[in-house]
Amino acid sequence: MEIQLSDLQEQRREKAEHFRAAGIDPFPTRAKRSHTTAEALALFEATESTTDDHAAPGEQVTLAGRVVSRRHMGKTLFSHIRDGHGELQLYIRKDELGDEAYDRALKLFDLGDWVQATGTLFRTKTGEVSLKTGEVTMLSKAFNAPPEKWHGLQDIEIRYRQRYADLISNADVRDIFIKRSRIITAIRTYLDGLGYIEVETPVLQPLYGGAAARPFTTHHNALDQTFYLRIADELYLKRLIVGGYERVYEISKDFRNEGVDRNHSPEFTMLEFYEAFADYTTIMDRAEALVTQAAHYALGSTTFINQGNTIDLATPSPWPRKTLRQAIKEGSGIDYVEHPEQADLLAVARKAGADIESDTVWPRIVDELLKQFVRPYLIQPTFLIDYPVELSPLAKRKPDDPTHVERFQLYIGGGELANSFTELNDPMDQMARFLEQVKDRAAGDLDAMPFDADFINALMYGMPPTGGIGIGIDRLTMLLTDQTTLRDVILFPAMRKLPVNDGPISFGISEEIELEPADQA
Repeated sequence: MEIQLSDLQEQRREKAEHFRAAGIDPFPTRAKRSHTTAEALALFEATESTTDDHAAPGEQVTLAGRVVSRRHMGKTLFSHIRDGHGELQLYIRKDELGDEAYDRALKLFDLGDWVQATGTLFRTKTGEVSLKTGEVTMLSKAFNAPPEKWHGLQDIEIRYRQRYADLISNADVRDIFIKRSRIITAIRTYLDGLGYIEVETPVLQPLYGGAAARPFTTHHNALDQTFYLRIADELYLKRLIVGGYERVYEISKDFRNEGVDRNHSPEFTMLEFYEAFADYTTIMDRAEALVTQAAHYALGSTTFINQGNTIDLATPSPWPRKTLRQAIKEGSGIDYVEHPEQADLLAVARKAGADIESDTVWPRIVDELLKQFVRPYLIQPTFLIDYPVELSPLAKRKPDDPTHVERFQLYIGGGELANSFTELNDPMDQMARFLEQVKDRAAGDLDAMPFDADFINALMYGMPPTGGIGIGIDRLTMLLTDQTTLRDVILFPAMRKLPVNDGPISFGISEEIELEPADQA
């Protein structure tokens, strides 16, 4: 295997060898940081407020961070370092550091290096709090130069493939994932406060279910058995309700072997929670409170901008509720109840302008009417409720209308955020629905669920009235951070494999690789 370094990488490698020749490890085992940059600034400002001499040095501190700027003036080197909390300027003078150490800092330190600096804090004549550096050491020599400072890493494809370089360069991207973490924390805080318990269910499953989707398939060698990466957590979580837990939730990775676009990823993060003795109206209240709390925790406000629209989560409250039948009729002019046959509904849908393939089964036609005529226009929070039973094989029928089920989907910003049911707990009804799914699969619907005999067996032990929901964490993050594609809120999104390079292995950001479009339909 041939390895090839670029000229720049080779230059930086040689600098690392210069450190070693001087008896200095350019990759030492430990750092001795005493303060973060934010802590150092806070310490200095607190000290400064108690003295009349604003230029007086503060307490000695040891900082560690990545070099993000360098400026040389005479016998003084100005350099900013960045850690996970902010930036601070190093003020490095030759007479303070000593000739040998200063020459190393001047000649061997580069942008992107991680360094440790010890000194006292003071405010320069320009008003910037800086560290008068008495000692500076290398923590990690960077062989790759960081992306250009002022413009950052712009190529969207490289940003996804080399997220580490993206995070170095783009502060806005770092902020997105900080907000994502806060959203997840808010979710856990909310549910834990209501007495839910967090659980873990299998990722590898002998039979997939809980959603209309195609699975990834793998083979377990030891068991000599086919397994599937889970497409949803629902059926296992409801087994736990059967087992006696009253409130459970899981934040999990799910996988669906389907198309990739701005709203779909083969690997995604879901929140699902289930509550015994609740129905879909209870879960609507939970969903509204949870999303509102997540926004407040991540953004500091329940009002935010998404794709040019001002979205207000606080007003009105509760959020509007509209039946699916009503919404589709208003959007397309079609009352699907009046067209119970596949061919008839397909004909009127196409006449209304819907783009639907001829072999689409009746439930999927209804779903396409929703996607094409309703969903894009639901900007403010809206619950669409009461779906045809054929479209919802795991939901409980409405007592006053057995052709429809107690189900809602939550839409905000023109996208689906959540899906919820009053959960079906009649094992015989569930068995009949699974059998209908088997028929749909035979008719060509590859997303239809398989028959899950063990889940039927669990229901036969008795499951109390239960409400449940699935909320896409990626989509919620995309909504609250005003992003247009899931790839922007997933740290390492799935990408097409690059063409095989028969030549030597190289590193860094190559301008020669053939890249795919960033957003693929």
